[in-house]
Amino acid sequence: MTEATPLPPLPDHLSTDAHSPHFVAAVFEHDIGIRFNDQERSDVAEYCISEQWIKVPSGKTVDRKGHPLMIKLKGKVEVFYR
Repeated sequence: MTEATPLPPLPDHLSTDAHSPHFVAAVFEHDIGIRFNDQERSDVAEYCISEQWIKVPSGKTVDRKGHPLMIKLKGKVEVFYR
């Protein structure tokens, strides 16, 4: 039987963008889930639990650098390890 590595604590604010100060690589080594307003979402790019918002891409629209434009949605945010 293998030893389970301890999971790092989930931060209050997390981003999938590696250039963001809220990016934590250790968290992305594990599979995480995000539930927004009691519905699981797989398209979340950034979240903040204390301020209760998530950022998701707005369709295929991109900025001049080629990054997707984000929409901030407010509501109940729950984050968990799968």
